[in-house]
Amino acid sequence: MTTKKSDHTVTQEAAASSADQLIGEFKSLMADAEALIKATEDHPGDVVHSIRNKALETISGAKESLSNLEGTLTEKAKVLAEGADDFVHRNPWEAVGVAAGLGLLIGLFIRRR
Repeated sequence: MTTKKSDHTVTQEAAASSADQLIGEFKSLMADAEALIKATEDHPGDVVHSIRNKALETISGAKESLSNLEGTLTEKAKVLAEGADDFVHRNPWEAVGVAAGLGLLIGLFIRRR
C-alpha cells in the first residue's frame, strides 16, 4: 500500500513539474516580448508608439491572466490526479481493463499507418 501512495506522489509531482515548466516558459516568453517592445522606444513615429503601447497593455493583461490561471491550473491538476488515484484504488481491475483497451486501440491505429 505504501508503494501505491509513493507512486501517486511521484505522478502528482511530475504533473505539477510539467505545469510549472509550461508556466515558466510562458513567463519567459512574455519577458522576452516585453524586452523587445521596450527596445523599440528609440524608434520615432506615432504608429510605432501606439503599437508599442498597445502591445505593452496586452502583455500586462496576459501576465495578470497567467497569474490567475497558474493557481487554478495547479488546483485542478491536483484534484484530477487525486480523483484518478482514488478510482484506480477503488476499481483496480476496471483501470487495468481501460488501460488495456486504450493500449489495444492505439496499437491498432499505429499498425494501420
